[in-house]
Amino acid sequence: MPKATHSPEAGETESLLKLITNRETIEFDPEREGAWIEVIRKMDEVYSDLLRYEVDLEHKNAELEEAQAFVTNVIESVSDILIVCDAKGLMQQVNSAFQHTLGRGVADIVGRNIADVIVDADNARLVPLLKPRGASDVVDGELRFSSEGGSSDLFAINSSPRHDHRGRFIGVVLTGRPIGELRRAYEALHKAHHELQRAQRQLVEQEKMASLGRLVAGVAHELNNPISFVYGNIHTLMRYRTAIVAYLDAVHGKGEAGDLPAQRKSLRIDEILEDFGPLIEGTMEGAVRISEIVKNLRRLSFSKLDEVERVNIERLINTAVLWAVRTKQVRIDLQMEVEPELWISGNEGQLHQVIVNLVENAVDAMRGTELPRLVVSAAREGNEIVFKISDNGPGIDKDHLSHIFEPFFTTKRVGEGTGLGLWISYGIVREHGGELCATNEPGGGATFSFALPAT
Repeated sequence: MPKATHSPEAGETESLLKLITNRETIEFDPEREGAWIEVIRKMDEVYSDLLRYEVDLEHKNAELEEAQAFVTNVIESVSDILIVCDAKGLMQQVNSAFQHTLGRGVADIVGRNIADVIVDADNARLVPLLKPRGASDVVDGELRFSSEGGSSDLFAINSSPRHDHRGRFIGVVLTGRPIGELRRAYEALHKAHHELQRAQRQLVEQEKMASLGRLVAGVAHELNNPISFVYGNIHTLMRYRTAIVAYLDAVHGKGEAGDLPAQRKSLRIDEILEDFGPLIEGTMEGAVRISEIVKNLRRLSFSKLDEVERVNIERLINTAVLWAVRTKQVRIDLQMEVEPELWISGNEGQLHQVIVNLVENAVDAMRGTELPRLVVSAAREGNEIVFKISDNGPGIDKDHLSHIFEPFFTTKRVGEGTGLGLWISYGIVREHGGELCATNEPGGGATFSFALPAT
């Protein structure tokens, strides 16, 4: 069997070809055969590794391209402007929002210094945004840019520093959004808020005027009795004056001469003299009553909003309840259960308004009640004075209990209420250190109550 034991020379090509084409088995030297097998195996491993590395590289490249496309897409989709600058302020990358703001393409922007696209008046604001600083040191500012159409809207800018792998400062990333439109929207909102507050104050003033109207009506009813009494007494005294003048003229001879005793009897001088005392006392009582009513009215009307004074609860409730009930002109069973010598610190005019509102609401709630009964009480419980206004009406609907102190909420017919009375009363009680509550009684009717610190 022939053996291939040497490398073929150029002259041996023909004999080698014959050797290869020989159908007999070719035998190699065992040492060289093992070397060739090892070389082939190594080449196969290297080739496999190259294939695997190439596949991995293609996967990595595809992932990198996807990540870059994703980041680019996100940056382009952001409505805020984005500017990447180097340490010298040269713009390296911008998004489409910034291009749209300037009205220029990316080729006209990248490579330029950011100071070239800033309004001259804002150059001083740009300096702190570009200063080198630590990684966590973020700076805020405001800038306007020079666009094709002139100065852009004002932008709120956020500047974040950039650092390389060695921690050296290499630039900043600027992000911003226009705040001029936001400020205009805020100003419009602020104006609308002021208009709403003004309308609210007007409604509150209207409710106060309505309360004042009811108060005046109550005062008119309260003044009517003593004024009528005084007027009647004065009219009687005027008739008595005529009789006394006629009798005195007769006594002094200025009138018709005659029998003085008979004339004294006919003019009823003795009865007139006896009636003088009660008439004068009644007139004085009526005048004092009128003076007290006017004094109460002056005390309520001249109370300042922030004025704090000692308030006599008995006098406060008597005045407020009587005036409120008189305005309604209804017959009710009124029960007053007020302990004497109860005092609190507060604004008497405002507290008077609270009692009047609660009493009027209670009277209105008992319109369809056959025998209406109103109980107004005030008593000391520990360091507090507890006020209660109870009626025997139908009570408060369960769905309304959580809404009755809200502004503009009312169950009255149109034109009978604004829905502000209880809301104002609730606020007044809160300002005085209490809380107005409403509950339904088990036997029917409703009770409004609140407690204020006693003095």
